[in-house]
Amino acid sequence: MTRQSAASLLLASLLTMGLVSGCGDSGSDSDTDGEGGDSAGGSGEGAGNQGAGGPGPSCSPSSEQHEGEATYYDFADGSGNCSFPATPDDLLVGAMNHADYAGSAACGTCAEVSGPNGSVTVRVVDQCPECPQGDIDLSPEAFEQIAALEAGRVPIQWRYVACDVDGPIVYHFKEGSNPWWVAIQIRNHRTPIQSVEAKDESGNYVSLVRADYNFFLKEDGLGEGPFSLRVTDTLGEVLEDTGIALVEAGDSPGAAQFGGCIE
Repeated sequence: MTRQSAASLLLASLLTMGLVSGCGDSGSDSDTDGEGGDSAGGSGEGAGNQGAGGPGPSCSPSSEQHEGEATYYDFADGSGNCSFPATPDDLLVGAMNHADYAGSAACGTCAEVSGPNGSVTVRVVDQCPECPQGDIDLSPEAFEQIAALEAGRVPIQWRYVACDVDGPIVYHFKEGSNPWWVAIQIRNHRTPIQSVEAKDESGNYVSLVRADYNFFLKEDGLGEGPFSLRVTDTLGEVLEDTGIALVEAGDSPGAAQFGGCIE
């Protein structure tokens, strides 16, 4: 099992890719201690001007293989530290160990997990603070595809894969966002997100600061909008969107989706 420091892992996450999520006690030794989902309705009027489509979910953003153990938690519902809403119709999710969670860099990524009885692809939605590096705490629905639930804990290998998503990326604005303070989350992304930037009044891109609950913050705000935003994934692919409306506790769609992957 690879053992790196959290700092070196975060750097590896940003330069190479990687992530997954979930945490709990049923059949597991870990506890979830997250911020909970931040879901909200609303729709924005976004419009994009640049972007790229690309290969489907068979494409992988990394060739690195990870090793660890899988457990499961009964209360997995798609929400958790990554501040995503609950997804009762999609419970193939997990909580990433603290080191690989990497300050929320793993949020929204997908991992193909192989165990004794098979494999499953899960979406990272949470953090497992007490899980050793390499471990993933899975939903029961995901765990039972790689092992019997009675096993409780099993050895696994896993790797990051491109998420099977349709349509463009989505900009989700946190509740409380306004012209003087704004927090933006990227949703519906195929590959891991490295950075989010916004054009200021001078027309220069400024970086938003990533929070460990999976939002990118501008503490002094970005004004009334609409905004010009630039999102970069961990493979260096860039999407630029203009006309992104500020929708407090709601969504503004982008124009394109990431398609990059290693061969």
